[in-house]
Amino acid sequence: MRLKIHRGLMSAAGKDGWISGSLESVPKETAEAVVIGAGVVGLAVARELAAKAGREVIVVESAPTFGSGSSSRNSEVIHAGIYYPPNSLKASFCARGRHLLYEYCRHHRIPHKQIGKLIVATRPSEIPKLSELMSRGVENGVEGLRMMDGQEAMRVEPELYCTKALLSPVSGIIDSHSFMLSLLGEAESHGAIFSYNTTVIGGKYEGGRLQLYVCDSKSLRNWDRQSALKPDLILCPRIVVNSAGLGALPLSKRIHGLDDRIVPTPYFARGCYFTLSNVKSPPFQHLIYPIPEDGGLGVHVTLDLNGQVKFGPNVEWIDGTDDISNFLNQFDYSVAGDGANRFYPEIRKYYPHLDDGSLEPGYAGIRPKLTGPMQIPSDFIVQGEKIHGIPGFVNLFGIESPGLTASMAIAEHVVAKIMNESHKK
Repeated sequence: MRLKIHRGLMSAAGKDGWISGSLESVPKETAEAVVIGAGVVGLAVARELAAKAGREVIVVESAPTFGSGSSSRNSEVIHAGIYYPPNSLKASFCARGRHLLYEYCRHHRIPHKQIGKLIVATRPSEIPKLSELMSRGVENGVEGLRMMDGQEAMRVEPELYCTKALLSPVSGIIDSHSFMLSLLGEAESHGAIFSYNTTVIGGKYEGGRLQLYVCDSKSLRNWDRQSALKPDLILCPRIVVNSAGLGALPLSKRIHGLDDRIVPTPYFARGCYFTLSNVKSPPFQHLIYPIPEDGGLGVHVTLDLNGQVKFGPNVEWIDGTDDISNFLNQFDYSVAGDGANRFYPEIRKYYPHLDDGSLEPGYAGIRPKLTGPMQIPSDFIVQGEKIHGIPGFVNLFGIESPGLTASMAIAEHVVAKIMNESHKK
């Protein structure tokens, strides 16, 4: 099957400038399975569908290449599964995903390293929270967790300051690009087709079949937002996995026949990273994490496989995003140099010898969240037919951290869910 992109189908504007008028002239193509989004989770789902379930898969990605959104703008950490509420999807997918990920990396020679993590309390008032994290991690089945007093932790990491620390030996780091490239290669070798610069802008559930409205990303990017917007192609698949990341929630809102009430409100949190310069060797051998903060895990220390030290991310809540920006990943990813001024005091709580002028702007990422500031963090949401009533359709909402670690477990779960529901008919 070959995906074709057709152009030149604009007509009179609708009241909101979006899809309007008859779509009878728009070409249609059938497909067995469509995965929307070629981030790490979309790639894992495509590989699972093609290589494990033997399905014909089309992956539709709005960007010119795979993994250019949140999947390439994170800490590249393999999480242990400490932070998440017991029996939550985040806890179970992180634990299962970590085992699958380490096994996959060893088998496919993906660069990675199990370097361990220290979560640190820098004042006595934080120790109860550290104990709570220890209990939660044990309940979540995280292996090897051990509490260390401050002196022991500071002997292990001489540049560290803390009053107490929680050691997680199974945490690690990974070359996420190599991992995604391997998933892509496996999916393609089993017949998956990738269509880049292709955006799903909406859809309709009618006659027991979901139709996806597909548009060339360039024409969407150049759209004047006044004239009508018609799809270039209508895809009619039997299986659809909405793994569009930052665009997953807005896209679901634009599928006619899907109940809006089951689509959560999206929130977006920007996080910046700074890199450490002017040092001969990394000051730490482990990942160093402070006590979690509202919206994230705090400004932490990450080492990459080349030995570069990164600090971040912080949390900057974003207001007023629009659907086009979400679909095309048109966010401000610049990192202002003066932003380091807010990082220094946070980092010096556990790294007191950090020199002035040693932080350089790195990169930024956007977290697709389901809860806003000062709200209890939400779990991943995996919506199937039981929730929305559309056969063969799965929505993935709020796939932020630990999405990279959990990616293969999410894919395993999604494909099993689709196969299960289809066998019951």
